[in-house]
Amino acid sequence: MSATATAAGGTVSAFTRPDMANALIEKSAYLLDMDGVIYRENALIAGARELIALFQEHQIPFLFVTNNSTPTQEDLVVKLAHLGIPDLRPEHFYTSALNTADFLRTVQPSSTAFVVGEGGIVSALRDAAIPNDNFRPTYVIVGEGTPTIEKLNRAHELLERGARFVVTNPDNWCPVSAEKTRPGAGALAAYLEASSGARPYFLGKPNPFMSACACKRVLAGRPDLTPADVFMVGDTMETDIRGAIEFGLKALLVLTGSARLEDLRNYVYQPTAVLRDVGELAAAIAAGTPLENFYERHGLATAGNTAGTGTGGTAGGDFRERPSAERHQKSPPEIQYRRARPAMTK
Repeated sequence: MSATATAAGGTVSAFTRPDMANALIEKSAYLLDMDGVIYRENALIAGARELIALFQEHQIPFLFVTNNSTPTQEDLVVKLAHLGIPDLRPEHFYTSALNTADFLRTVQPSSTAFVVGEGGIVSALRDAAIPNDNFRPTYVIVGEGTPTIEKLNRAHELLERGARFVVTNPDNWCPVSAEKTRPGAGALAAYLEASSGARPYFLGKPNPFMSACACKRVLAGRPDLTPADVFMVGDTMETDIRGAIEFGLKALLVLTGSARLEDLRNYVYQPTAVLRDVGELAAAIAAGTPLENFYERHGLATAGNTAGTGTGGTAGGDFRERPSAERHQKSPPEIQYRRARPAMTK
């Protein structure tokens, strides 16, 4: 759905239309990023507990979708229970590890794999009946983790011998704490690409295969819903929002993670709406009222939203009139994932 709609008297946000309030409750499903949307480190973000409770109360389909390939679904059930969101089941979670297993099972179910990664990806491949192969694997699979140099050397050798190169997600770094990060799957992939010359294929967000598989899961058992009824709620423009837009989903950007409002001028694609946090979505669902778009509330404009800016901007500025030196969408596809990207805020 477009972020704007023409009405008598001017252009308004689609989220100011009364019918959108009903859509938020009666005919919607939600894909939710986790870190930066539901929690930060070991604390829930304001409104997260209430939002999930409303989904459960109204039987609104929802699915947590994360690029982190390390945890299993069961691990995430326990984590959120400890944080204060109980009564979740493993099927409420979909990780890039599961996405990788789904991909291999789809394109070559008889394949084998050498894995550079931890728990989640190992478990997902085992459940998909894709055996581990240290000698002549079909694929070298790279996920998050802290591999030994011996493991990386072996992966390098296997890639040189012709194994195909698959990476669970393009994230270059992962948060460990508010002050600490560690290399992510994308960084490990860059190391092996540089040494072996093999070109990696990235799964996870923003790959449309991740959106397709997540939609299939969240809409299972709901023939009345289609992908056009699905909202993606995320905090990262490069993965959450881009992945949603390119698959045709509605995209809600929250400002509790890596993205900042001023960053939006750097992107050709734009979210359907911007929210302070998931508490605003929970409040709209609980009250049965339209979502108030952050753009209009602050008198800002984006490429697809000109409401509230008058003749070209307010004190907040018109994003379209402030070009950035960065050109995310102009980079050649072959180097699209080599740049550092703000997966989470340092």
